[in-house]
Amino acid sequence: MRFIMALMLVFASLGVQAKDTPQPEVIFFDVNETLLDLNSMRSSVTEALGGRDDLMSLWFSTMLHHSLVDNTTRRFHTFGEIGVASLLMVAESNEVELSEAEARQAIVTPLRSLPPHPDVKAGLQALKEAGFTLISLTNSSNQGVKTQFENAGLLSYFDARYSVEDIQRYKPDLRTYQWALEKAGVTAEEAMLVAAHGWDIAGAKAAGLQATFIAREGKVLYPLALKPDYKVNTLPELAKILAR
Repeated sequence: MRFIMALMLVFASLGVQAKDTPQPEVIFFDVNETLLDLNSMRSSVTEALGGRDDLMSLWFSTMLHHSLVDNTTRRFHTFGEIGVASLLMVAESNEVELSEAEARQAIVTPLRSLPPHPDVKAGLQALKEAGFTLISLTNSSNQGVKTQFENAGLLSYFDARYSVEDIQRYKPDLRTYQWALEKAGVTAEEAMLVAAHGWDIAGAKAAGLQATFIAREGKVLYPLALKPDYKVNTLPELAKILAR
């Protein structure tokens, strides 16, 4: 009995899927920070904020916060628009002079030119070769994510691209995950979300999906939410886990 318990603990630590957990048919991917490296924007955002490198994370969290304000007030704006507005807010609250044109220049072009993390292409290729349907599910606009994938060389890996622009509800609104499931023609049990954000994992799990947290630098899980099925450091690591 002790041996069996020990094996179960080992499997759990390795992220090995339980036998009664169905293999996902569709894998949804968050985009910004999960697949694409936001650090490349640091120089333009830092310059716009008067050299304040420490305000980069505040800007991104402010952008996410106000996307949820749009959900609540039902006044949808694109992620790029919210990003510009959030940068202006952070600048004003820290007494940095910044015009709307300067904020847009610091965000829009760099956001559409983010490079993929080093592990991404190999991981996506392995998952695609294993037969999984790969779909991006992003808070970015339809045109925005298309341009991002073109510039990052990721277009060919995905079977489809879904944007919250079509439902006008930002993640982690449960309706967004439910809409994605209906659009993909699968049940929650047949789908998995991969994300580097605790709030996205929380939303996916609450909607009934399987979830994998990819631990990008500085990213942590929300401890009060349902736990992800897996926690990995790279996409090839996830591909190995799912290759049962």
